[in-house]
Amino acid sequence: MNTTPRARVLTGDTPTGRLHLGHWVGSVEKRVEMQGEYDCYFLLANMHAYTTRFDKTEEIRRDTIEIVKDWLAAGIDPDKATIVLQTEVPAIAELTWYFAMLLTFNDVMGNPTLVHELKTKNLADSYSFGFPMYTVGQCADILAFRPTFVPVGEDQEPHIEMCRKAARKFNQIYCGVSDRTPDDGYAKAGGVFPIPRALIGRVARLPGVGDGTQKMSKSLNNAIYLSDSPKDVQKKINKITTGRQSPTEPGDTGNILFKFVEAFIPDAARTAELKDRYARGDNIGDGHVKQELAAAINDLLEPMRARRAEFEKPGGDDHIIDIIRQGTRRANLVAEETLYMAKQAMKMDFGRRTLG
Repeated sequence: MNTTPRARVLTGDTPTGRLHLGHWVGSVEKRVEMQGEYDCYFLLANMHAYTTRFDKTEEIRRDTIEIVKDWLAAGIDPDKATIVLQTEVPAIAELTWYFAMLLTFNDVMGNPTLVHELKTKNLADSYSFGFPMYTVGQCADILAFRPTFVPVGEDQEPHIEMCRKAARKFNQIYCGVSDRTPDDGYAKAGGVFPIPRALIGRVARLPGVGDGTQKMSKSLNNAIYLSDSPKDVQKKINKITTGRQSPTEPGDTGNILFKFVEAFIPDAARTAELKDRYARGDNIGDGHVKQELAAAINDLLEPMRARRAEFEKPGGDDHIIDIIRQGTRRANLVAEETLYMAKQAMKMDFGRRTLG
């Protein structure tokens, strides 16, 4: 019997609305694949939602429940993976404070993802003091569970690198680990925190429908949601524009339409055939490709729609809340252990608390 502990995985989402295809190919698909083999923790980062919607508490609560429905519909199994509610894990907030002492102001404000968010959300100098703090909070979200891997979309990679920096610095200062230690050797060298690795999904950046110049996003109204109806999927796919005028015109298979084809038509031979005919202008129009593409996406989404429908029945929300509570109880056992290990390293272990 193999008693080797399974490698741990931590990732999650801020509840800002329903999940879309960009979430699926960027991270959620990988979570579904990994949950049977790894010790998986999937975090509902509802505290982070307050950075821009602190006055919309009802929306955040609703979105928190809805995102779990999307996870379960996508294939996340709460018997295999642990679903965690951020605000019910006090160790995360405490670790955020400690990591804030280890990371510099420039570490935080120079984070490329944060810089991009401040620009795209038109926050300028109007953002709250807490907004940049969420990047430090993400370090605590991750490290509280001491994971080996963090499946994320490409845009989240700078956050993981900052988390890795915080873990190295903590281990060096408080655990005496040499700064010459390779990343995969920190735990063996006596560090509290392993140095986690980002796992980018099979499609690093899925463009939104339209001209493909922007990433798929709810805020840009260019997303195809996992819960969209077949009719809505076709309607949104039809919005994709390539600039091609005729089915006999040789086409560029590097365009947005074929980025979707490569991502969602599972038959590699059929994808190759479509690309060949399109490139040669062999009497194949954008409309035909869009019909096949929408059909493939609907084949992917149909089982998700069926599973989600079960949670839309009366009592579905109560069942979701019960799943969240059960997972969070399990998660607190790990997070409290991590916090106590960190406090021991920091000479702050004056007593170990027990959460009810």
